[in-house]
Amino acid sequence: MLRDKYQEEIDEILSRYPVRRSALIPLLYLAQREHGYITEASMTEIASLLKLTPPQVYETATFYTMLNLKQVGKFHIQVCKSLMCALVGSDTVVAWIKSKLGIGPGETTADGVFTLTLVECLAACGTGPMMQINDDYYECLTEDKFDRIVADLTATGSSALKSGPFMWPEPLAMKSERPIG
Repeated sequence: MLRDKYQEEIDEILSRYPVRRSALIPLLYLAQREHGYITEASMTEIASLLKLTPPQVYETATFYTMLNLKQVGKFHIQVCKSLMCALVGSDTVVAWIKSKLGIGPGETTADGVFTLTLVECLAACGTGPMMQINDDYYECLTEDKFDRIVADLTATGSSALKSGPFMWPEPLAMKSERPIG
């Protein structure tokens, strides 16, 4: 259970929010980090922590595409399917993924390394075509860049071509390290 392993982190998350319910998404992220996706048991435990019903937690977990209710690969590739991204080449990115990794939307490679998900918006309209892999953005993609990203991730688990992650809410430790003014 989450409490057994993460009680200190749960307490820190809850301390950020005067209204307990507001901690729902950060706690869902914690559960997702633990298992790679959000289990039904985790949702029930979070509901208990926040004094919510399990359906209230489930409706939030199913609303956001950044939350996974089933296992995804080690590298979760998300490509925006909105009109703006389609106009700058998101369909081409999906075609590269299909061609080079052999998976389509909602599929995971046989080795469990890559999963492709189409999402509604990644808020990077000016830097498309782009994709998000786990918490990292990869923008202004070309086929060569895509190939290098996949090779880097496969070889080392990271790629220097990332332009993120973008974190919210900003952890307290980071706020205290940031210079004022």
